[in-house]
Amino acid sequence: MFGQSTLSVGETAPDFDLQSQKGESVKLSDFRGKKTVVLFFYPKDDTLICTAESCAFRDQYDAFAEAGAEVIGVSADSEGSHEQFAQKHRLPMTLLSDPGRRTAARYGVKPLLGLLPGRATFVIDRDGVVRHAFSSQLRASRHVQEALAVVKRLEASGGE
Repeated sequence: MFGQSTLSVGETAPDFDLQSQKGESVKLSDFRGKKTVVLFFYPKDDTLICTAESCAFRDQYDAFAEAGAEVIGVSADSEGSHEQFAQKHRLPMTLLSDPGRRTAARYGVKPLLGLLPGRATFVIDRDGVVRHAFSSQLRASRHVQEALAVVKRLEASGGE
């Protein structure tokens, strides 16, 4: 797969405990047994491609929810930056602050050319297993399309 992340399909997704734009603690384990999670890592709030990607997830948010998935965005930006970004673009999903990009590193999200923070999307099933991983700096809309297709397939097969 083009630009494959180091966390592979079939592996258990690492748990995390990060702060949301609402100041709430969010853990991946909060969703275990309840929902599929679409976890997308992006470089920075309010930049051109990141805004396009986040708005594409926004535009398909209801389709993800109908298929039993929670969409969560992660970047190193602060909770306050995420709150402004979410309000400005009417983003319904949770945005998490990953200071120092430690969670991104645990997921194998690699910086582009060692400089720009990475962009990767993971679909994690209700058992916490990675069912899809996609990494591409520039093909932001493909993150949404591929993730939604996998989520719908998981929902149709009863989560497997």
